Amino acid sequence: MRIAVWQGPSPAADLENGLSQAEAALSAAGNMSASVLVLPEIWLPGYNQPDIPSRSLAADSAELARLSAAARAARCALVIGYAEQAEGRLYNAALCLGPDGTPLANYRKIQLYGPREQALYSPGTGYVTFDLAGQTLALLICYDIEFAPHIKALAAQGVSLILCPTANMHPFIHVPRVTVPAMAASHGLAIAYANYCGTEGNLTYTGGSQIIGPHGEILALAGEHPALLIADLPARDPARLSTQSADFRTV
Repeated sequence: MRIAVWQGPSPAADLENGLSQAEAALSAAGNMSASVLVLPEIWLPGYNQPDIPSRSLAADSAELARLSAAARAARCALVIGYAEQAEGRLYNAALCLGPDGTPLANYRKIQLYGPREQALYSPGTGYVTFDLAGQTLALLICYDIEFAPHIKALAAQGVSLILCPTANMHPFIHVPRVTVPAMAASHGLAIAYANYCGTEGNLTYTGGSQIIGPHGEILALAGEHPALLIADLPARDPARLSTQSADFRTV
């Protein structure tokens, strides 16, 4: 399975800019035969924008319908983070559109980070898994990926790849460098981690977007500038897979 990750600067509430970046990355990923492209957290309208509630989108909005058409044209699935307005609540959400443009999954972030997110968003209440290119996939968002019980639970459901939009900022450079690869290795699944680069308001993002194999190997890694990552996931080697879940003992 070929995976693509787009790392770019925040659209900063310019929806046309955000949609255009997504369409260009989708076209490039499709031309390189990627099965799926992952964009950062709250890509629409941008993670650190003021007045997020007024800039939020419904899952059936015209903007997301436009990206559905782009995914269909590129023959490449798309995972995009967005501020979702639904049922009278606001969610930090990630939508997966299939290579035919059909919605495959809509996930709402469980682990809201810090006072701002906790004041803005309602937390999600469950995992979402789906099939793509013959594999079982799941979505997590940013802070979610740092909690081992979530990764363990998804691995137990047969998930082989987690697609993770993020907005990881300084000084938390340890997250892409250490935490995310360790989660992949400890639970025997791959992770595609799509972050921002540059600055947005009072935040400076770490970059470091990456595609990590099921043994913790870094298959593709971005620096601090815009980048489109492409990598082929290797088959899992049973001899190298972690046995922590089976071996764990309580005391």
